[in-house]
Amino acid sequence: MNLSAIDFWILTASLIVASTPILLAGLGELVVERAGVLNLGVEGMMITGAIAGFATAVHSGSPLIGFAGGAAAGAAMSLIFAVLTQYLLANQMATGLALTLFGLGFSALVGQGYVGAKPPMMGKLDLGPLSDIPGFGVAFFRHDLMVYLSFAAVVAIWYFLSRTRAGLVLRAVGENHDAAHALGYKVVRIRILAIMFGGAMAGLGGAYLSLIRVPLWTEGMTSGAGWIAVALVVFASWKPGRLLLGAWIFGGITVLQLNLQVAGVQIPTEYLSMSPYLITILVLVVMSAMGGRKAKGAPGALGRSFHATH
Repeated sequence: MNLSAIDFWILTASLIVASTPILLAGLGELVVERAGVLNLGVEGMMITGAIAGFATAVHSGSPLIGFAGGAAAGAAMSLIFAVLTQYLLANQMATGLALTLFGLGFSALVGQGYVGAKPPMMGKLDLGPLSDIPGFGVAFFRHDLMVYLSFAAVVAIWYFLSRTRAGLVLRAVGENHDAAHALGYKVVRIRILAIMFGGAMAGLGGAYLSLIRVPLWTEGMTSGAGWIAVALVVFASWKPGRLLLGAWIFGGITVLQLNLQVAGVQIPTEYLSMSPYLITILVLVVMSAMGGRKAKGAPGALGRSFHATH
């Protein structure tokens, strides 16, 4: 066992990359749930975005176009969910689970022709002297564009939800859709837009997995990342800043268990591999116990269908 082989700054850089797909998907789901909708189809939208982004990038030769394709595929998947739950008033939990199963099957079918293919690479941003700072530069200033966009998204979503009129309206819809409707707000329209935004963000997260995090296509490559994103929204009490922290914790555990294996720690690899998910479950249990009967910060109308009355 040689723990000295683990470099702290490289470990930090690796955890940021590992947390980015979960952060992107989690931010989208946070907005969706703030609008009062519970979409458990994040895993399906992520895996669909992964294969769509991968295929688009391979054929176009551009990773940026690939990301656009992944976001579009995720948004299209979410639109199915939106129609079923907002117009046909289908059960949100059952529809989300069905969306995940459909996404996993659809991606496996489409992805058969892309096994072994190599996508175009996205280079890291050149931040000049910042990237040359010892330690800190390695950890924070030698990443690709999507990492910094995910950081910007945290700030933008926080500002939107807490400092803009549109964000306050969205939160009002999530807290009490009947009252929002009585005030003249278009509840269904607002929720559909939120759902599509969440789908696009999940698609971006999936595309990041297949284009940068891995980068290749393998069936089922999300490996539960979508479920972790949903769980982290609860852990974060529906706050973007805490979601970033939760994503970093999960990413750090994921990267650490890989580094411990390389360092020769005498722990069965199966235990190390399941540790990120186990710790996430424990965190959720603790947060639920501390939150009492009602999760702190949970939107009042979360998961409830809106029936318009005239």
